[in-house]
Amino acid sequence: MKISAYAKYRLLEIFPGFLVWLTFILAIGLSFWQPIYVIYFIIVFDFYWLMKVVYLTVHLLFSWHKYREASKHDWWQKVQQLTDKNWSDYYHLIFYPTYKEPFEVIDRAFEFLTKSHYDLNKLIVILGGEERDQKNFREIAEKIRQKYSNKFHRLLITVHPKGVEEEMPGKGSNMNYMGRRAKELVDELGLAYEKVIVSAFDIDTCVHPQYFANLTYTFLHHPNPTQASYQPLTVYHNNVWESDPITRVVAGSTTFWLMTEFARSERLFTFSSHSMSFKALVDVGFWQKDIVTEDSRIFLQGFIYYDGDYEVVPLYIPVSMNTVYIGKLRRSLVNQYKQMRRWGWGVEHFPYMVWNFLKNKAIPRTKKIRYLWNQTEGMFSWATAPILILILGRLPLWVIGFYSPEQVVVQNAPIILQWLMTFAMVGLILMAIFGTVMLPPKPKKLPKWQYLVVFLQWILFPLTTIIFGSLPAIDAQTRLMLGGKFRLGFWVSEKK
Repeated sequence: MKISAYAKYRLLEIFPGFLVWLTFILAIGLSFWQPIYVIYFIIVFDFYWLMKVVYLTVHLLFSWHKYREASKHDWWQKVQQLTDKNWSDYYHLIFYPTYKEPFEVIDRAFEFLTKSHYDLNKLIVILGGEERDQKNFREIAEKIRQKYSNKFHRLLITVHPKGVEEEMPGKGSNMNYMGRRAKELVDELGLAYEKVIVSAFDIDTCVHPQYFANLTYTFLHHPNPTQASYQPLTVYHNNVWESDPITRVVAGSTTFWLMTEFARSERLFTFSSHSMSFKALVDVGFWQKDIVTEDSRIFLQGFIYYDGDYEVVPLYIPVSMNTVYIGKLRRSLVNQYKQMRRWGWGVEHFPYMVWNFLKNKAIPRTKKIRYLWNQTEGMFSWATAPILILILGRLPLWVIGFYSPEQVVVQNAPIILQWLMTFAMVGLILMAIFGTVMLPPKPKKLPKWQYLVVFLQWILFPLTTIIFGSLPAIDAQTRLMLGGKFRLGFWVSEKK
């Protein structure tokens, strides 16, 4: 019997969640049936993760060095001194999609744009709202127009219509609509697509003053700039001092994860706010309008369209965004879980990659294998590793200790595991130090001992890796596995 294309694709969607649940079932079942073998496995698994922590720590140190070096340069001066390229021929097209965000959040993002060490006349800014929030958005957009329309080369306001067929309501469909309206404007201005650099920002993204200069410099020095995306380092400093320790640790963990990926750019996907050539954006048909994770999917669209000749280039100049803290702890923690689950929904890339990699014979096989392995191993580890290490790894010890407490492995395994976890603490201490050093200046109203709090808060890291790491990842992968009414739609993080 011939299997339909839909059934084949559904099998690919089922696979990641099935693998996760099979792992947990085997870990629990074998802990009672063959606990001694599970103990050996846990020791080996923990040792593997210790080596991985060491490996990631080395890459974190490398990226930290690059980050510190990048902050020392006056990139605007370096761009102006270029002799082989004329930077003034290039324009920056900046996207800010919004839905129900307050004026203060949008105004702050625009205010940071105006502080850029760059020629603001080379910036074309697009603010895109939703018809579902039309009255509120029109009022905000008018305030933004009055305040900023004379600051940039152009300011374009768009309203994405609701109820369009084959669209998922959310950021992706809004960005797709904004992209098409932007193309009309670029054509009207007579600009060459190759000389327009796109930056797709979340509405709370506040750019570093040197961001556009650094992006331009990197773009002009790339051997094939139109076939690359450019990923800035994302920090969550907008409201970091007002946030609670838990959301600060989760946000900081995201930054440090991205820094380790920067040092291994062959693994890098676009994430959240990112930049790329307008030519590439037009070539791939803009951001997908029927998915949740359009920010990382846009890289895969370019990778497949250009037969694997597409990459993500790390930018060590940061952009700053909000943590999910909104003033109420319980509600903020719920929002944190939802945000991580939405990011965990990036597992929807796995079936997309397999499906399109099989159809595209021009992409080198080694690249296909590398990206599929990185995606699969990354999503699997995100969902399983913290639970296996911190919870299920203790189960076989308890079972075999109950029946055979005299066995040498029962007596020595906890000691071995404790030593492995102690060595792994080195990476945690580094994150605590770097996270504290990277913070923006402390508000004067806060006491100096708050620095001690933001250092010691990293004690919560093991807990956050389960509650705001494994659990939302398992949730997302299970929903994709079940399909139908369990599938995720786009959820907009509350911002204050």
